[in-house]
Amino acid sequence: MTQIWQLQDAKNKFSQVVDSAVQSGPQIITRHGQEVVIVLSIEEYRQMKASQRKLSDFFRESPLAGIELDFSRDTSLPRDDIAL
Repeated sequence: MTQIWQLQDAKNKFSQVVDSAVQSGPQIITRHGQEVVIVLSIEEYRQMKASQRKLSDFFRESPLAGIELDFSRDTSLPRDDIAL
């Protein structure tokens, strides 16, 4: 279960924060009421890193890969009623 800790409490109970991250999941640390840091177990971190894909692989595996695109530009002049 994710728990939210104020920074001062997290500093004073760092071992408990770490234990909670390992046993219960990510622990959120706040400073002045704003979420600033998350503590998570190394196992969760490794799972997140392993599930990431490279952007180039994403585009390569896209169903739109290989489709011809028309990159030509319209060279006509702008309309007279548009002030640029």
